[in-house]
Amino acid sequence: MKGASQITGGENIGFADADQSKAEAAAKALGGRVYASNTEAVLQGDFVFLAVKPQVLETVLGEIAPAAKKRAESGKPAVLVSMAAGWPIAKIRAVLHGDETGPAPVPVVRIMPNTPALISQGVIVMAVPPELGEEKARELERILGAAGMVDQLEEKYLDAVTGLSGSGPAFVYLFIESLADGGVRAGLPRDKALRYAAQTVLGSAAMVKETGKHPGELKDMVTSPAGTTIAGIAALEKGAFRGIIMNAVEAAYRRSLEMG
Repeated sequence: MKGASQITGGENIGFADADQSKAEAAAKALGGRVYASNTEAVLQGDFVFLAVKPQVLETVLGEIAPAAKKRAESGKPAVLVSMAAGWPIAKIRAVLHGDETGPAPVPVVRIMPNTPALISQGVIVMAVPPELGEEKARELERILGAAGMVDQLEEKYLDAVTGLSGSGPAFVYLFIESLADGGVRAGLPRDKALRYAAQTVLGSAAMVKETGKHPGELKDMVTSPAGTTIAGIAALEKGAFRGIIMNAVEAAYRRSLEMG
C-alpha cells in the first residue's frame, strides 16, 4: 500500500507469497523483507495480514495454526488481520483451534478494504474483538490509515460493507465507463470523454464529502427547470437506475453471506 513504509518503516514490513517473485517485488517496492513461508511470517510479525481469496483461507489457516497458537501461548501473539469476504472471526478461530480447549485464543481482526487503498484513497472498515485491547487497535488503525479512511464497526455489518465499499469501486468504474461511452456517442474523442468522466465522478464525490450536503440537494443544484440535466435524470429514472444500483449492492452483500 502506498505510504505504508512511511507509517511503519520499510524494514518492518514483510511479505510471504506462494509465488516468491511477487513477495520479492512487493518487498523491493517498500524496502521490506521477504519471509520464506507463511509460518515464518506468523512467527516474526506483529500484525499478519491474510490477503488471500476466501476459498484459499482455510488452507492458509491450517498451515499457520501451529505458529499462531505458539505465539498466543507465549504471551506475545501475532494479530491475524483477515480481509477475506464472508469469513467471520468465529469461523476463523474455529479453524485455527479446532476442537482444542485451553490454549490462549489467537487474536483475529476482520477488515474490509477496497482497491482505492492502493493509492491511499481507500475505505477500510475493521471489526475489532474486545480482547485485542485499545492500544493494539489504535496501532492497527494507524497502520491502515496510510491506505485511506479507516472506521471501526461491529462485525455484523461487515457483509454489508463488502457489498457497498468492497464491491462498490467496480460499480463506479462501470459508471465512469458508461459516462465516457455516452460522451463518445455524443461526439467526444474517447480519451477526452474518459478523462472528463473520471474527473466528474471524482469532483462530485469530493463535493459530497467536503460540503456535507445530501447528494439529493447537490443534484438539485445542477438541475434547472426544463434543462439538460433533468432530461438526463428522467432517462436514468426510466431505466430504474437507483433500483439497479441498490440491487447490485444487495447482490454483493448476499454473496458475501453465502461465502461465510
